[in-house]
Amino acid sequence: MESAEQKNTQQRLEALTDALHSGAADKVRQLLSVLHPAEIGDLLESLPHGPRELLWELVPSEEQGEVLVEVNDEVRSGLIDEMETHELVQATGGLDTDDLADLLHDLPGAVIHELLLSMDKQNRQRLEAALSYPEDTAGGLMDLDVVTVRANVSLDVVLRYLRLRGEIPELTDSLFVVNRFDHLQGLLPLSTLLTNDPEASVAEVMNRDVEGIPATMKSIDVARLFQDRNLVSAPVIDENNKLLGRITVDDVVDVIRDEAEHNIMSMAGLDEEDDIFAPVVTSARRRAVWLGVNLATAFLASWVIGLFESTLDKVVALAVLMPIVASMGGIAGSQTLTIMIRGLALGQVGSSNARSLMLKEIQVSIMNALIWSLVVAVIAMAWFQNMDLGLIIGAALIINLIFAAVAGFTIPLILKRVGVDPALAGTVLLTTVTDVVGFVAFLGLGTWYLT
Repeated sequence: MESAEQKNTQQRLEALTDALHSGAADKVRQLLSVLHPAEIGDLLESLPHGPRELLWELVPSEEQGEVLVEVNDEVRSGLIDEMETHELVQATGGLDTDDLADLLHDLPGAVIHELLLSMDKQNRQRLEAALSYPEDTAGGLMDLDVVTVRANVSLDVVLRYLRLRGEIPELTDSLFVVNRFDHLQGLLPLSTLLTNDPEASVAEVMNRDVEGIPATMKSIDVARLFQDRNLVSAPVIDENNKLLGRITVDDVVDVIRDEAEHNIMSMAGLDEEDDIFAPVVTSARRRAVWLGVNLATAFLASWVIGLFESTLDKVVALAVLMPIVASMGGIAGSQTLTIMIRGLALGQVGSSNARSLMLKEIQVSIMNALIWSLVVAVIAMAWFQNMDLGLIIGAALIINLIFAAVAGFTIPLILKRVGVDPALAGTVLLTTVTDVVGFVAFLGLGTWYLT
């Protein structure tokens, strides 16, 4: 069932496509004027190349930088290629330092040079700090725009300081308390600031029970931390407890979305940063790799079937029932595989509980195997009027479902240990195991018992 937001996006896309096709530039500008940069980015990603370039030309120049931050890497690269140096400088010059850091690796050298020349010393240092950490870490995720206060001043002084600033960064729920060396000492929630005696000192009311997020922490672990502790923002520190920046919940939402997209796309051997309207040759080349891997595994399964050719010639019913065993094993294994990939991603599966989880999955598989092997055996007996055939397929189903559970559990662990993403290669390997074991079990039992 479609959500209201999905329907709104589709309606916007239809209205925008009609306006572009009719050449109604004013109507397109009117539609864009009420959209957030992220929504414009979604529309750009949803359009083929011709209409996409037309729409990009109509996006206000003051919003183009923020839109570039929102689109995926491949679409962004294509849009940047269409822009002149002065247009890129104008579009990206007003971006926050953390957003600019995300874009910098896609910008031409001439644009980077112009941007660095236009920055003051403080902003250049901020940019260097943001670029010094990998993109998938807390340091690469952090916003460098933070408000800090000292512990020895009064709340009244802090309030006057904030009024003098005139504004505070978005999603600020707390101020960071630091010493003169910028070492993190605690947090001063805005609610505490506003509800306590203005004459009280920051030291008297601040929250000292706070742990900064190490700049080297992986972004997915940061997201888990925000989820577990219901955080809106959190400080990022270096190895000496020096405050570097902050991470806010909107950044974490992006991480969660990217991780979900990665897991979904990886199961098909694709990349979440791919352009859905990439050139046909490019898309075909990317997909060909995993189609080739799958073909190799399919030939392996066919070779196994070929070993029992004489049996299949004698008992044709085996060929009719054979796909059932492989299919049931594949589904059962994918259930365990999905649980394992999720558990590994959330850090819920480790050496301390792996054995217990494996035993549980095997027990679940045995229970389902007994139930469904009985059902399939009865159907096979009634269909072919052959009790032996029912017993064979029932036994093969039990064997394959147990192997499927073991494979679904062990494959992700092995892949993770060798440094391969389980979401990327797990499904292909699991299918191979369940097909081969299913065919060997069913046809092997058939050969032994019926011929």
